Amino acid sequence: MPSLLRFENVCVTFEGTVKALDRMSFDVQQGQTRVLLGAAGSGKSVLLKVAMGLVRPTSGRVFVFDQDITNMPEKQLFDVRSRIGMLFQESALFDSMTVAQNVAYPLLNQKAISIKREEMEPAVRNSLRFVELEHTLERYPSELSGGMRRRVAIARAIVTKPQLLYYDSPTAGLDPITAHTIMALLIKERDADKSTSLIVTHRYQDGNLIANFRYNPETGRLEPAGPEGTSTVYMVLKDGKLVFEGSQEELELTTDSYIDKFVRRPEPAEQGGREE
Repeated sequence: MPSLLRFENVCVTFEGTVKALDRMSFDVQQGQTRVLLGAAGSGKSVLLKVAMGLVRPTSGRVFVFDQDITNMPEKQLFDVRSRIGMLFQESALFDSMTVAQNVAYPLLNQKAISIKREEMEPAVRNSLRFVELEHTLERYPSELSGGMRRRVAIARAIVTKPQLLYYDSPTAGLDPITAHTIMALLIKERDADKSTSLIVTHRYQDGNLIANFRYNPETGRLEPAGPEGTSTVYMVLKDGKLVFEGSQEELELTTDSYIDKFVRRPEPAEQGGREE
């Protein structure tokens, strides 16, 4: 399968001494979902910023869509980023914009995306319909619950139909039922668009859902993936280093005391309803 994101011995050092990433190497192939686990400060969010070209490596090389973005000029990076969807921590919506304007933002501000004005509103509506929030077009983020804001942020991330998606803590701060709703949407997006994604999370339940469930478009619900499973790879970071890379089965067999902190055996998934 083609490689969409590749790190080769990437190091990121802040203030000359603090290593946020330390000789990081991995290869994300098309169609894979990568679940990133690790303690606070382990380098997960920095990894996503490097993968977006927002933080430059101190050493090593980064490839996105087989293009070396390590020292790519900012103007060229705009074109690369237009093919990536990003869900930021805490949603990062613009409070002064309506929901529709927030979702339309990438379409208006990424020059590499060619879309006619008359096609923009249908694209925004379709994206919000996907997350079941089409009725919120004219509302402002302050009028929405936390879970609804997170769903709007997902709509914004996917409105350009990106090949690669980065989710930074998509369920952080949400109650279990709403968190399940968000993960169900990520699974729905993965299966509907055959996308490739990196998901930073502190919740083992999130990875368990991604790895073991699929979205059934006929019922609109999740169902067990079956013996074939899904193309899910776990990565565990510690002090900027990649200390584990493998399947869920391999993760649960680990005897490493640090890695074991992130392994939980969740209760059978309950199919929660949508938050209103």
